Amino acid sequence: MKRKKIVIPGGAGLVGQNLVAQFEKQGYTHLVVIDKHEANLRILKKLHPHVEIILADLSARGEWEKHFEGASTVIVLQAQIGAATVEPFIRNNIDSTKHILRLIQNYAIPYTVHVSSSVVKSVAEDNYTKTKKKQEELVLESGIPCIILRPTLMFGWFDRKHLGWLSRLMKKIPVFPIPSHGHYMRQPLYVRDFCRIIISCVENQRPGQMFNITGLEKIDYIDMIRQIKETIQAKAFILPIPYSVFYALLKMWALFDKNPPFTADQLKALVTHDEFEVIDWPGIFKVKATPFAEAIQETFTDPTYSHIVMEF
Repeated sequence: MKRKKIVIPGGAGLVGQNLVAQFEKQGYTHLVVIDKHEANLRILKKLHPHVEIILADLSARGEWEKHFEGASTVIVLQAQIGAATVEPFIRNNIDSTKHILRLIQNYAIPYTVHVSSSVVKSVAEDNYTKTKKKQEELVLESGIPCIILRPTLMFGWFDRKHLGWLSRLMKKIPVFPIPSHGHYMRQPLYVRDFCRIIISCVENQRPGQMFNITGLEKIDYIDMIRQIKETIQAKAFILPIPYSVFYALLKMWALFDKNPPFTADQLKALVTHDEFEVIDWPGIFKVKATPFAEAIQETFTDPTYSHIVMEF
């Protein structure tokens, strides 16, 4: 099994970088990563020189399609998480998925792990939520042998957005603003735990099944920020500011940054009260859950990976 070909579209991002590290640690030898982000592919290749990397835009047809031939498994990771307009979400969450599903069918690839998102069960109505819902619908309608995983907000090594970006910002500024009181419940998931779940799904195939993979601890946003501050020993003063002011600042930022690290839509999602189902995924997939405080410590102090910063 560990010598069979596994194709990972979108594999140069947060989940992909961690997943490749876990696959190689467990002895897998034939990994093919396809991604359009050249700088992050270079990071992946430097860390894992034996992995085959393909630079390609999955939303457009091209030579990259031939690399699906002979695959035993496809792990669908590509996703647009944040953007100022709807077009990148359509290209990277919907158009790319249509191409990948066609290839899985044409090459009769026997098994797929589709990484969806907990937002498909969210009350939020932003572009990310809408296109991730449509993406999952496309996968289900395709009829391919597939397991669907719906993770919550993830953090860990190679986090270029989310908590990773917040930690880097916290080191640079004397005052760290948070929206309103900051008591917005989150259920963060450690990406390394999630990657081990993916590998469990590859080794013990579960076609036709769907699982909500939620962080086991409920943590307020402000407490997450405090934990990060303590771990990285940042000096920034945490300052609550009115939600309306925070929202206006993000809107203004988006006027000057085509790919902002945090958008007004993501702020809306942050304050939306979503509480996701918690299942016994440690028991189902035989993966030990890492406590949040320990995971934060590993994320920001590991000598091998914590210093690596990917591009947006």
